[in-house]
Amino acid sequence: MNNHSPIPFDVPATCHQIYLDNLQRATQGSGRLMLMAGDQKVEHLNDDFVGSGIAEDDGDPEHLFRIAAQARIGVFATQLGLIARYGPDYPDVPYLIKLNAKTHLISTASRDPVSLQWHTLEQVARLREDSALNIVGVGYTIYPGSTYESQMYSEAARLVFEAHQLGLLAVIWAYPRGEAVKNEYDPHLIAGVAGLVACLGADFVKVNPPDGGADKLREAVRAAGRTRVICAGGRETTVEAFLERLHAQLQEAGIAGSATGRNIHQRPLDEAVRFCNAISALTFDNVDPARALAIYHGE
Repeated sequence: MNNHSPIPFDVPATCHQIYLDNLQRATQGSGRLMLMAGDQKVEHLNDDFVGSGIAEDDGDPEHLFRIAAQARIGVFATQLGLIARYGPDYPDVPYLIKLNAKTHLISTASRDPVSLQWHTLEQVARLREDSALNIVGVGYTIYPGSTYESQMYSEAARLVFEAHQLGLLAVIWAYPRGEAVKNEYDPHLIAGVAGLVACLGADFVKVNPPDGGADKLREAVRAAGRTRVICAGGRETTVEAFLERLHAQLQEAGIAGSATGRNIHQRPLDEAVRFCNAISALTFDNVDPARALAIYHGE
């Protein structure tokens, strides 16, 4: 492992310890991130929260906070408005504030995607100071290949810098989409996007798993360099398949964690907590899939 400093130069000396504390808290000292994603309330409206096979509890936003409070996670990512509303009852959850979002009502086929900033870092800082909530970082989504990409890059670069100035972590969701993108799951394209996010200065980049399996992620991990790659959880047919895939991504490709939403929150509370604990055991403790599955089963 390289002996480089974990602190980038855009973190001022006065915030070095804050940054290190946030990194330690989010990765539990492992260098890997288990991100519980709760930003789909905007991205997918209510489609992910009501329907066949979805726990009834998931229709209530508080279900997300109950899971995050009871489970072992790295960070819980959602919008500032929800954190401000529910945070008083869940003050110990490590929060990552998602700074932009868009709905799926306007499809990529209708218009290239664009998602712009909702909140400023000044507002994030004021919430952190006034509430004493456990806010460890911020997140932002970019769509490389969109005709609006330059606007999102400009905002993302500025927000990464401003987050670091406060000692906060910065995570970039990066999905190549738009008329110019022929296959958003192309491994070479995803690697290029990971390298792009490294140029934005982010601590972590969240990408979709590329076509071809875990070994196809190696190019992205190399391209990202000191920006750590995490993979979206997506949909899986079984818990066992999910855990096997994540283990392969961690061990064979060398990614630095995962970001999982639907696979967690669509389950009843107790099961969702156990699933989080299984994912975290794989991520933070390097257990094998069989042990992680046993944790999921409460063993």
